[in-house]
Amino acid sequence: MTNIETNGRISRRTFLKQLGLAGVLAGAPSCVRKGDGDRPGHGPMTCRTDPKTGRAVSVLGYGCMRWPPAAEPSADGCPIDQDTVNRLVDYAMGHGVNYFDTAPIYCQGWSERVTGIALKRHPRDSYLVATKMSASDDLSPENMTAMYRRSLADLQVDYIDHYLLHAIGGGGMDMFERRFVANGMLDFLLAEREHGRIRHLGWSFHGDIDVFKRVLDMHDTIHWDFVQIQLNYVDWRHAAAYNSDWQAALGDNANAEYLYGELARRNIPVFVMEPLLGGRLANVDQNVLADMKQKRPGHTAASWAMRFAGSLPGVLTVLSGMTYMEHLKDNLSTCSPLEPLSVEEQGFLEDVAVRMAGNRYIPCTDCKYCMPCPYGIDIPAIFLHYNKCVNNGMLPESSRHDGYGQARRAFLIGYDRSVPRLRQAAHCIGCGRCASKCPQGIDIPSQMQSVDRFVERLRRDEP
Repeated sequence: MTNIETNGRISRRTFLKQLGLAGVLAGAPSCVRKGDGDRPGHGPMTCRTDPKTGRAVSVLGYGCMRWPPAAEPSADGCPIDQDTVNRLVDYAMGHGVNYFDTAPIYCQGWSERVTGIALKRHPRDSYLVATKMSASDDLSPENMTAMYRRSLADLQVDYIDHYLLHAIGGGGMDMFERRFVANGMLDFLLAEREHGRIRHLGWSFHGDIDVFKRVLDMHDTIHWDFVQIQLNYVDWRHAAAYNSDWQAALGDNANAEYLYGELARRNIPVFVMEPLLGGRLANVDQNVLADMKQKRPGHTAASWAMRFAGSLPGVLTVLSGMTYMEHLKDNLSTCSPLEPLSVEEQGFLEDVAVRMAGNRYIPCTDCKYCMPCPYGIDIPAIFLHYNKCVNNGMLPESSRHDGYGQARRAFLIGYDRSVPRLRQAAHCIGCGRCASKCPQGIDIPSQMQSVDRFVERLRRDEP
């Protein structure tokens, strides 16, 4: 499918050649129902062909990790607004989206149930649903098979289109063996695929590159149907510079370019997560946004990121966690149809990535795997506020800099509005329970201490 250089990097020529192929793929059969109107884009949804089934898969996939919260939990404790989810699903399917990705741990454990209720209102052959065997404190065969069967029940289906070994890599190969091999779960899932209750078996990756390589080497015997990776125009070549210490130690092997290249070399379809890097690529700084608007007036920063991920021909679908209707409509506009990046645009995004890789971000993608904190700390909200100020160029670095006073006030006021005082970083005791759950490898207690010291310095107005 592609040519890989000896260092694992895809050459610029190869990447651009792939973009040309993506242009052909953009003409694939429509996923939009006949008679559908009111399309936000200029035409039908771009689809890719599933090499295993020949079925059209929408290039825009619905990530169900960030469903909209309800004003108050329902009587059964569900924190999600089911009516709004129903409207989002109906609108998405009416405009060509047919792939929905969830997991047992999403939305405090409610995502599968809510997603199942919304999808059940549509014919089973009109959508593809993906879910996962997530991490658990209890790795016994009884508990893990019960998780799988609950997924079928909550989704109200008798088969799962795409089933993933969830977030492999954390804890190294020893943890992979404990989660899926020693307890017989991999054999169990292969049998479920053989019987048709799982149509595609794959895995999502975060973490130890040795696990990625060794599990990928199992392809010759297991025949993975797909793999899900974090891919966006920053992580493409700058994940090591942008993200955590363990990624920096991996060098180029942490980059999405390497991961994608290894999968493409084996003709394994790629599913993309975090194309917007936890929303940061939808909220770039004002200078970058101005450049984007000059090049493509009327198009959002998010559309640039979605086009980058979708332009790669080995990508079957790009997942986006669309909490609100405006997010959904913007992505539909971008993908209906998807316009592959030009040579000039690809170079422009590489320049943007270089600029962003030099910023002082905390690499949180707001996945909420670290939650709930036993001490009530709102970890994602703290990191999101900090990163928002970095994005907007409003991080108050020094009282000697112009605009320090304004930036200081904006940071502190925004912090108190975004995170209640009792849930702020100052109350973190450093227990570390969150760190092992973070797919980005963030040393969360250390970052909490850093944020707290920074906030206290601002509150005291120290130089």
